[in-house]
Amino acid sequence: MRISLWRRGRQFIQTLSFFLFLALAVYTLRDVKPILPADTLLRLDPLAALGAMISEKRWLTRFLPALVLMAASLVLGRFWCGWLCPLGTLIDWASRRASRKEERAESSWRSAKYGLLIFVLFAALWGNLTLLILDPLTIFVRSVGVLVLPSLTWLVTQGEIILYKVGFMQGALDALETLLRGTLLHYKQPYYGGAVLLAALLGGILALNLLARRAWCRYLCPLGGLLGLLSKASWLKRQVSEECVNCGRCAHECPLGAIDANKGYASDSGECTLCLDCAPVCAKQAISFGGDWRLDRGWSYDPSRRQLLGMLGASLAGVALLKLSPRAQHPDPHAVRPPGVEETMFLSSCIRCGQCLRICPSQGLQPSLTETGLEGLWTPILAPRLGPCDYSCTACGEICPTGAIPRLALSEKQAMPIGKAYVDPRICIPWSGRSDCIVCEEMCPLPEKAIVLQEVQSAVDKRTLLAPVVLYDRCIGCGLCENKCPVHGEAAIRVIVDPLS
Repeated sequence: MRISLWRRGRQFIQTLSFFLFLALAVYTLRDVKPILPADTLLRLDPLAALGAMISEKRWLTRFLPALVLMAASLVLGRFWCGWLCPLGTLIDWASRRASRKEERAESSWRSAKYGLLIFVLFAALWGNLTLLILDPLTIFVRSVGVLVLPSLTWLVTQGEIILYKVGFMQGALDALETLLRGTLLHYKQPYYGGAVLLAALLGGILALNLLARRAWCRYLCPLGGLLGLLSKASWLKRQVSEECVNCGRCAHECPLGAIDANKGYASDSGECTLCLDCAPVCAKQAISFGGDWRLDRGWSYDPSRRQLLGMLGASLAGVALLKLSPRAQHPDPHAVRPPGVEETMFLSSCIRCGQCLRICPSQGLQPSLTETGLEGLWTPILAPRLGPCDYSCTACGEICPTGAIPRLALSEKQAMPIGKAYVDPRICIPWSGRSDCIVCEEMCPLPEKAIVLQEVQSAVDKRTLLAPVVLYDRCIGCGLCENKCPVHGEAAIRVIVDPLS
């Protein structure tokens, strides 16, 4: 009865923590101040903490909660995965019931998550954090910011357009609009590159449940691998008494298939998430949870010395191959970074969490796909055509959990160039001789304009037109001119990385 109460408590805490972390991921906005910091979930991420600190070779105070979680795992085992992890909860809710074929615990596939973990940490040692795109907490945060909320914004907007034609519903829709816009939903529809790829990744993780319950957590999750290794030495462990009659009901019920019938229905404490699902189904009450400091080892999938050396070599070879990419030598000139970013340090610090994408008020920050090569996959770049770098905003630096985007005072940020604007005379309206246009000059936010107007003569009808000229010593590359350029398609003025920087 006591374990059943704990099990119900676990389910309540699991649900509560999911919606708490979901709220924190949603309210990553400049004008909304949640009770807890918006990056609380990432501060709890041991894998991101270790990866960033190993890569940067320095202590990061923001990740102290993650180290506390690791210490707690040495006492309480892999409780994070069964009680708190939001992606694990989502997978758990999407899981099908177990089949009898899932009782086998000694699956060699379980070693994959340990291999991936070792690869991630060794790659971080060489200054590469690309594979943190597979960290479950960054997947959750990115999915909320890049998939769920933009989709919800579109659906609500379209629903309002349709329903607003019904007269008696207009008042309720106005109230709903006032409630949601600016807090939960954007005023302007967000667009993000790579959304399809992220949807495929999240969908693939959920689809793995067709192979086995919580298959991602069993076989592939690198954070689960890290907490699993710590949990092998934990104090709190699942125990089976001599009352066990080998009925197998506990093994059938275990969502991670961690109970081994060939070992007296014992379980590896590195695989057990303390979900407590096994105890209530035991007719003999032979299952309990208690203290035992003995190291749990001897499982066939435990990390081996060969695996360690293999991942060391593979990580070094992988990073070396990334450094041979042409993009490593000559990045895309349109891969404009946020203010204050130094490229080499940035690539070794960014954990691909997507917080900066979500908090950017203009949605100008976009995930990099091919622009910076695989080494820069899913790191933020500015796409001014979608949104400029807001002249009065320093939000991305404030939200970045690792300092990859430095925190700058507003005055510093406004004086720090991130690129330069260049006019394309072939399609610029006045430079091509078609008509007057002074939009870019009017939009330039600098007190001393970085764009001035020059008289030119139209080759078409000999009229005198006013055409824009960029003063490069003043331009900071904010991209507002590109964003507001009235030319359809590619803008006639574009921001690129300063070729002389």
